[in-house]
Amino acid sequence: MDLLQIKNLSLHFGGIIALANLDMSVKERELHAVIGPNGAGKTSLFNCISGVYHPTKGEICLRGKKISHFRPYEIAELGIARTFQNIELFSHMTVIDNLLLGCHTHMSCGPLSCAFFFGKAQRQEVEHRLNVEEIIDFLEIEKVRKKVVGTLPYGIQKRVEIGRALAMKPKLLLLDEPVAGMNVEETEDIARFILDIKEEREITAIMVEHDMGVVMDIADTVTVLDFGSKIGEGTSAAIQSDPKVIAAYLGH
Repeated sequence: MDLLQIKNLSLHFGGIIALANLDMSVKERELHAVIGPNGAGKTSLFNCISGVYHPTKGEICLRGKKISHFRPYEIAELGIARTFQNIELFSHMTVIDNLLLGCHTHMSCGPLSCAFFFGKAQRQEVEHRLNVEEIIDFLEIEKVRKKVVGTLPYGIQKRVEIGRALAMKPKLLLLDEPVAGMNVEETEDIARFILDIKEEREITAIMVEHDMGVVMDIADTVTVLDFGSKIGEGTSAAIQSDPKVIAAYLGH
């Protein structure tokens, strides 16, 4: 069953065509990679899915519900979380506080209960802290849980950003270049966590990534964009042998 369906999606900025008549579907519990040269429209696609951009035409449906013109907070409430190419954490806050921010979509208590911290507010705080502690254990960041994020190495900050997205308990996770700028060891760690997110936590994910080693090793399906258009889609093996993809991106 398809979790996400994208039909005839186009995005224009004046005379610039960022996406052109894109069709794509993502199945439940699938790790779907989107690759292509710089400027191919990958981040524009993520911005459309997450509500930052509204497409010029076309539809985006989450389990059959049209979300093309929803606002970002409405998209988040539906269960779509994302990480960013450039880390977007609160650098002067601790790891725990950054992760707790990911729980905000599940807060439903009123201002009075929150102000005096009793009743529903207290119960939700306990629930969210248990969720965050489980994520800290899952991502193996116990030793830095109380440290200020800005003092941490780049690779650990990437884990924290993934953790904040997981704290939203998403149905769909958007990973924008999760291993960019990492060394070999950090890349292997993040790739392992992404696989565990899919297999253990059973979360569907779309990943934009330039590291072809990671993409070909862990992705179930690969979609290739070039100048905003889809030029290939299929398994890793099929994509590696596609003449159009080789000419546009992979190289001979």
